[in-house]
Amino acid sequence: MSAVAEIYENARGPTDPAVPVVPVIPAVPFADPRGDPFLRTRFALPARPATFLRRQRLVDHLDQARETPLTLVNGAAGAGKTLLTADWAAGQRQPVAWLTVEVGDRRPGVFWAYVLQALHAWGAPASEAVEPPSDATGVDQRLLATLAAELNDRDQPVILVLDEYDRLTTAEVTEQLEFVLHHAGRGLHLVLVTRTEPLLPLHRYRAAGELTEIRAAELAFTSEEAVALLELHGLSLPLHAAAALVDRTRGWAAGLRLSALAARESADPELYLKEFEADRSTVADFLLAEVLKGQPEETQDLLLRVSVLERFCPDLANALTLRTDAEAVLARLHRANAFVEHLGHSWYQLHPLFGEILRAHLRERLPGLEPELHRRAAHWLRRCEFLPETLAHGAAASDWDFAADALVDDLAIGQLFTGLRSGDLTELFSPMGPEARSPAADLVRAAGDLSRYDLDRGLARLRSAEEHLADDAPEPAAAKLSLALLEALVARLTGCPALAERAAEKADELRQELPAHLLDRHPELNALLLTHLGSARLWAGRFEDARAALTAAAGSPGGASTALPREDSIEHLALLDYLNGWPGRAERRVLATVPEAERAGLPRPSGSGIGQLVLAAVAVDRHELGRAQALLDETAQLPSRTRDPVMAAGRALATARLLLVRGKARAAVEAADPAVAAAVVSPWAAGYEALFASAAHLAEGRPDEAAEVLQGVTGDQPVCAVEAAAIQVAAGRASAAIELLDSIHTAGRPGPAVTVRAALVRAQAAQCAGDTDTARKLVTQALLDARQERLRRPFLDAGAWIRPLLATPALHELAAGWLTPGLPRHGGQPRPESPSPPPPLVEVELSGRERDVLERLARMMSTEEVAADLYVSVNTVKTHLKSVYRKLAVNRRGDAVRRARDLRLL
Repeated sequence: MSAVAEIYENARGPTDPAVPVVPVIPAVPFADPRGDPFLRTRFALPARPATFLRRQRLVDHLDQARETPLTLVNGAAGAGKTLLTADWAAGQRQPVAWLTVEVGDRRPGVFWAYVLQALHAWGAPASEAVEPPSDATGVDQRLLATLAAELNDRDQPVILVLDEYDRLTTAEVTEQLEFVLHHAGRGLHLVLVTRTEPLLPLHRYRAAGELTEIRAAELAFTSEEAVALLELHGLSLPLHAAAALVDRTRGWAAGLRLSALAARESADPELYLKEFEADRSTVADFLLAEVLKGQPEETQDLLLRVSVLERFCPDLANALTLRTDAEAVLARLHRANAFVEHLGHSWYQLHPLFGEILRAHLRERLPGLEPELHRRAAHWLRRCEFLPETLAHGAAASDWDFAADALVDDLAIGQLFTGLRSGDLTELFSPMGPEARSPAADLVRAAGDLSRYDLDRGLARLRSAEEHLADDAPEPAAAKLSLALLEALVARLTGCPALAERAAEKADELRQELPAHLLDRHPELNALLLTHLGSARLWAGRFEDARAALTAAAGSPGGASTALPREDSIEHLALLDYLNGWPGRAERRVLATVPEAERAGLPRPSGSGIGQLVLAAVAVDRHELGRAQALLDETAQLPSRTRDPVMAAGRALATARLLLVRGKARAAVEAADPAVAAAVVSPWAAGYEALFASAAHLAEGRPDEAAEVLQGVTGDQPVCAVEAAAIQVAAGRASAAIELLDSIHTAGRPGPAVTVRAALVRAQAAQCAGDTDTARKLVTQALLDARQERLRRPFLDAGAWIRPLLATPALHELAAGWLTPGLPRHGGQPRPESPSPPPPLVEVELSGRERDVLERLARMMSTEEVAADLYVSVNTVKTHLKSVYRKLAVNRRGDAVRRARDLRLL
């Protein structure tokens, strides 16, 4: 076998990848101009370890790169670029000359002598016309021109790989290399493997389409590749765990390999890879040796100081170093792939593992400096209005007064209640101790307590903040506006509309003193104020005033920042609709909040949970008792249920109604009490309490007591009044019932829950008076009003008198299919359960899984929650949803739920 044939045989792939491919060099025709022997290892393909993972996507990319004269493989230390290129080169069937560059090659004569020797060693020697350089410090231009011409004349191009090209920093050598590359034409394909950006004019090659680049993003391991790499190390890791490791290492090859080697020594490799401390690992040794210690002292100091930051720009870095050279240093570090990543617009971040290691090194090298660095960062960030980072660094410096002042001055205290950052802010301020004494600190403490519905502690801290603010001169408008917001929340939680009105008036005045851009930045502040005001008004029975405030809150701008208060206000509006007799409209309002809440990433149920209670009450009216119970169960653990009067009253109403229709009258009376302390009595909550007490008396055979309890119910509460009238007529007091009905007044057209019950009360009175024709007409009207809303309970509660009327052909046809099978057979008392309606006339076939998804939609679960509950992927849930929508001929989840109920699928 010839020497060249032997070289190619080695190059195609050794039997053991751990053995480097060393070219067989015949006679050595050239001499190192320094007189030193050539080092054969510099021409050898680096050995691939036994755990080397061939990544075909990158090999394919390098294959495609042969169409361009220049290929750049650019990545940080340990990115796997050298092994990748060596693996690719070993598989080529054409000459691939490999040269590992060293610092001495900065002298032109030495560099070109080694290039010529590499070409010779790998079977692509230059002719005798190319005279080797004899001077280490320079080369003759004739040598370069002759070499370029010979390469250009070749039928088959030569591939020249220059590994560790970043060591070649001489402009003269770079210009010579570009000359040869340019004039060699298609006879030379140059591959540069480097940590830094080469001095070549890459922009010209890019513009001409003559450059192929493989950079850090492409060199990074994917999660699937990480799984395969770990398997080569004898570790089996699920994909999600590998994805977490890839996220932490940014897919950095050396980090993955070193972590895998260390994990093999652990009793629980998966746990080790999840929780290993980077600063106490071989990864730290690698990065400190390869990256940090190779930098000048000033650069090392800068890296250590910026390690306390998630991201940084030159000005911020200068604030931490108290120097002015950060811009040049950071740009150089980024170009050198020194684990400083450019985010754009002059912002940078450290590689996560490098950052962890640097922070640990900072504590050892500069003990006690870290809090001061956080403090400097916090003050710089506050001046530049980067609030989240300002708060994080203020907290890290334990400068709690500063952090609280920043939050309050920015009008961001409402974010403790919006569901987006509330958890993060609560956790951030949780270590704040009594040493923080500013009014802002008191406000933040009070906000934290009130967000957890800890009213007693919240009120005490609010009073403390109020006293401190009164002592300040001048009083800061931002702090006073934050105080007004918290007072409005207190008013809501204590059922005190007068306090809510004062807080709203104060807030209106204070807004005039604050910059418009600051108010525009935090629309959630006004949305929360209006929602609290509307809730307090609703509790007091001022329905139209409440509607005005809640409608304004529901229309607040701000996207995700106001999503929670908007949802809360819409759910309050739904409760108003229900109390005014519009159950269908109430249901539609609640269901309409679900898609936006999902888009905003809010948990389900979010807000106060009033929406679920409204849906539960509507379900009782429709005699969907199982669904009503499920909705009530979902709200059972919400903290607001025991402190928010409206929430407590809504829960009491829905629970008592459900118990009553199940025949548990005494339990219904007990459940009807909201059991919250409030400054004023809620007329509608008190009215419903009276209703359930009256119904219990009637069910137990005490009609006089039942009528007596209802004396306080007036026509100001329409739904309450018609239900009271139904009890009156059942107690034998028809005239009192009609009088109560005549006293009902609504702001607009009464809803079906009012008209249906009112018609049935009048029908029963007419029937008792012997006027069957009038009774039949009134029942007919009631059926027409109730059918669209699927209101079954008014008929189920009506008593035995209605059955003969419904048996008539005309009324039977109106009731058939949705009502008739559920009518009571005995007396006027509610039955524990009524049989379900017959199956629908229209049959829709849903699979078991589609029914599972549909049932969870009806409980207002988000797509992600449905997926988690059913142990399937989100995409699988979406596929089932599309099928459900198609079968039900709808386009939205709310329509799907309503259609499914119409067809008795729920």
